[in-house]
Amino acid sequence: EARRRVAATAVPPGGLLLTGAPRATPPGEPFRVWNSLVVVDERAGVAGIYDKVHLVPFGEYVPLRGVLPIDKLTHGATDFSSGRALATLDLPGLPPVGPLICYEAIFPGRVTAADRRPAWLLNVTNDGWFGISAGPHQHLASARLRAIEEGLPMVRAANTGISAVVDGHGRVIAALGLGERGVLDAPLPNDPSPTPYARLGDTVPLSVAALLAALSLLTRRRYPRSS
Repeated sequence: EARRRVAATAVPPGGLLLTGAPRATPPGEPFRVWNSLVVVDERAGVAGIYDKVHLVPFGEYVPLRGVLPIDKLTHGATDFSSGRALATLDLPGLPPVGPLICYEAIFPGRVTAADRRPAWLLNVTNDGWFGISAGPHQHLASARLRAIEEGLPMVRAANTGISAVVDGHGRVIAALGLGERGVLDAPLPNDPSPTPYARLGDTVPLSVAALLAALSLLTRRRYPRSS
């Protein structure tokens, strides 16, 4: 609670702070910890929480920990727990938002809640791990692809960059570059219509690939190559 009060000092009147933070079980319960997005209002209240679903192997947890004698590559001996599901958050003064933490923005067809489509996507990420390299540029490119696939605008907040506002066609409306410190103030693009991919997912590309493979096989059988 004390930390939330400190965080709330950065919240403008009537505004919200959407920030990444570790979240643990209350004292007395079996200890678990999540990599979360926490929404703090101006009174230090919690307006919303999202727990990261897609965790980084060996960074946030060790697969088959009881079998593999391997430690995490990051600090801390405790594995993060996975959140239950992707979510759409209803927050005061904002359209419904689909939060994504770090590399959750790289998975095609896995960025929106199954039960309710958001009006925009929010990707908060610590890209400081990459340093000054191609990594942050690749991460941004992947996030832009998710915006294109879903037809949804995305706001991306990266601690060392690249932060950006992207429309539903993948166009960068505003950005803070890699290693650049500042404030990004831009309107949220309005792209509410779901794309065919958002409606059908991988059904269409997989069907096309299967059809092309079948046509190729039939063509080879009908017109075999002469030796």
